[in-house]
Amino acid sequence: MNVRAAALRSLSNIWAAAFIIALSAMLPRQALAERLALVPQMKLRVNIVQWVPSKGEYQHWDSVSGEFVVSTDGTVTLPLLGTFAVTEFDTRELASEIVERFKTKAGLLDAPDATVDVVEYPSIFLVGSVAAPGAKPFRPGLTVLQALSLGGGVFRPDSNSGLTGQLATVGELEDVRSQILRHTARLSRLRAEMAGDKEISFPPEMKVGSDEAVLVEIVAQEKIIFRARRNALERQLQNLAELQGLLSSEIDILGQKTQALEGSIKLSENELSDVKSLVDRGIATVSRRSELERAVAALRSDRLDQITAIMRGRQSISEAMRSEVGLRDKFQTDVSTELQDVQASLERLRIKEEVLKKTLVLTPATSSNGGMALSSADPELSFAVVRKTKDRVEEFAASERTVLAPNDVVKVTLGERSKRSAGASVAVSGVSR
Repeated sequence: MNVRAAALRSLSNIWAAAFIIALSAMLPRQALAERLALVPQMKLRVNIVQWVPSKGEYQHWDSVSGEFVVSTDGTVTLPLLGTFAVTEFDTRELASEIVERFKTKAGLLDAPDATVDVVEYPSIFLVGSVAAPGAKPFRPGLTVLQALSLGGGVFRPDSNSGLTGQLATVGELEDVRSQILRHTARLSRLRAEMAGDKEISFPPEMKVGSDEAVLVEIVAQEKIIFRARRNALERQLQNLAELQGLLSSEIDILGQKTQALEGSIKLSENELSDVKSLVDRGIATVSRRSELERAVAALRSDRLDQITAIMRGRQSISEAMRSEVGLRDKFQTDVSTELQDVQASLERLRIKEEVLKKTLVLTPATSSNGGMALSSADPELSFAVVRKTKDRVEEFAASERTVLAPNDVVKVTLGERSKRSAGASVAVSGVSR
């Protein structure tokens, strides 16, 4: 049966490998590479499990599993494993790296199993002659033409929609700026918690162009949260310190009792020695000697109980100290994770703010008679992609089939022939008038 099962598993693995190879051949190379690429602001889900033969089940390492965001500098911070760069890895390589780091850090004999899945990709951004510019959701293999469809196609202004679209963009820009203000205040509070400061130091740029009432409300809220979280941590640490003090006092009292018992035992042993000599000479009775022997044995038993109680007290102090260290570590880990999420969200909001400002600049004004409206014919468009690499930002011409990457900015503009046709149309109508 074992040989047959092994053969079946081997055959299944061969078919699975053949299927993966065939699927890889069918997918475009660039799309496949983009699907596996790890970039800043990408949200990952890490899951680590280990098979326990003695229990016949998988053990989940929840302390190092969860969802994490790749920071703007291309690093990720995992509990116990620390911070390390991930932009050189795909999801499978990152899983292998996590396994090796966790095995070394935890001192495991057998390597666990780890999986890394992409939960959320960073957005791409559309600007220019698009019906609905702004941030759009990214998926692996997304092309420029597909991104254009997500933006509602080519922008076709009419006599009424231009002003309405601009007002909506202005409103969205104000909302984004309000969110940036709140994220900046929250980031200042988290940095103060991470550093152990007693007060929050807010950056001066928060006051530039900000509504005074809104700013005061945001600062007050963050200060309340800061004090509440700090007081909660201090109360827990104070309780542990008081517990250690009580245990130390108890150990001191037990030590004094032990010394008193040592004196009583010494006196009883001296008395027993004298009684033994008297019994040998027939002056004292055997019952008196037996009574003293039982008293000495009881005193020695009490001394052992006191020593055991002292050891238990010291063990409780060690547990309280470990709890204190664990409480501080958990607080730092929670603050670090929240800080990383806020930094990523703030970066996305700032990118969105820049896109909205460029949208307001690039959106053409619409005249009352619709003179700037496009003709009914399909316009000739040109595309350009702005992409950020490790050390620079580059812009290159693109086509409808160009595969996009996360955080790409796609510029959509009218071609030269379309612009000349539109200008000729206006000129002809002017002559006829």
